[in-house]
Amino acid sequence: MSEPAGTVTTPAAPVPVLSVSPVVLSAPGRAVDLQVRVSAPVTGGELPVILLSHGLGFSRHLSSLHGYAPLANSWAAEGFAVIQPTHLDSRTLTPDPHAPGAAAHWRTRAEDMTRILDRLDAVEAAVPQLSGRLDPSRVAVAGHSMGGHTASLLLGARLTDPDDGTEVDLADSRIKAGVLLAATGRGGAALTEFTAENYPFLLTADFSTMTTPALVVAGDKDDSAFLTVQGPDWHADPYHLAPGPKSLLTLFDAEHSLGGISGYDVAETTDENPERVTALARLTAAYLRSELHPDDPTWRTAREALTTAPSPVGRIESK
Repeated sequence: MSEPAGTVTTPAAPVPVLSVSPVVLSAPGRAVDLQVRVSAPVTGGELPVILLSHGLGFSRHLSSLHGYAPLANSWAAEGFAVIQPTHLDSRTLTPDPHAPGAAAHWRTRAEDMTRILDRLDAVEAAVPQLSGRLDPSRVAVAGHSMGGHTASLLLGARLTDPDDGTEVDLADSRIKAGVLLAATGRGGAALTEFTAENYPFLLTADFSTMTTPALVVAGDKDDSAFLTVQGPDWHADPYHLAPGPKSLLTLFDAEHSLGGISGYDVAETTDENPERVTALARLTAAYLRSELHPDDPTWRTAREALTTAPSPVGRIESK
């Protein structure tokens, strides 16, 4: 693993990564079978698994297994196996917003991740190069934007089902840590009228039960004005409103794309900054490595490097 730092350095030699897609998992009862992309280093065993949930951006293919290559490639090079599903709300599936259950994809998204964990053996069987190399005891979840909401549910956050008024608990105990990237925050009066009408499940977000360790990443220029009236602070809510252990990485001058994590040279990225994306990928990898391997000092080293860097990409606080 290359040493993380507050400023970006170039690794001495690139780590070869394999990426296979689509890996198709049969999914009885789902509108279509579940397709995933798997990225991993070419060599090495006992690979921790990161489940990566996409957001709902405007570009067609980024909100699917085809997106987030800057993160997936980097995490794979750092020694993780990254599994990316195409959720049912992906534009690649041309979802009908008026179809039965369409508004409930907050639930099917989380169920996709649980299904993947249930079928890790099938994932290995579909990718012979991965046979016997995954470590199912070390699993993390990550997500961007709406994917961050998905990840928060799997980490223990709850909500009230807007259809029947029941409290929903989708936490998965197999997931040991998480990374929430520009994720959704508190509900109620913090939401815009548009959000309350179109995403009513966000109204009742409850982070008080999100006990699994997580790193929350927020851009200090990410106002997301169409979603919230709270400004950039909204994306830090999963840190402030959840119990510890949690860490918050605030990226300086970062907007919702956090520098361009959804893809390389993406037109909809408003704050393109490859150096920021590289630093973010390394910092998040360091966090997950230390959470999944408690004796690993990588996260402590990364935090110290960020603190002493002459031009840090952001700041970190923990509780």
